[in-house]
Amino acid sequence: MKRILVIEDNPMVVHALDFKLTKVGYEIVTAEDGRKAKQLIETQAFDLIITDLMLPFINGSELIEFIKELHPNLPIMVLSTANQEETITNIFELGVEDYITKPFSPNELILRVKRILH
Repeated sequence: MKRILVIEDNPMVVHALDFKLTKVGYEIVTAEDGRKAKQLIETQAFDLIITDLMLPFINGSELIEFIKELHPNLPIMVLSTANQEETITNIFELGVEDYITKPFSPNELILRVKRILH
């Protein structure tokens, strides 16, 4: 079973992602802030990271840099309300696989996750 780490501080979004992704057969682990996410990434294996950019303690860009240093081939998908071209360009330069603007369609998200993982 593929394991996905969801890093998101909005409980509603976490619940929706957990429900949808579990329903289609993924194991979901969640972190509500960048600090907890770093601990999980250092101690557990994941097949995909889904992260917000606006996070408590450690922002999404710093977290992406950390993940790519530790696990250069681990795919990352960003979910964010940030839609400035500069922000999006920067995260793709850091090596993320995909970017979805919030609010998002859960079905589109599932299709994108499947494309990355299969």
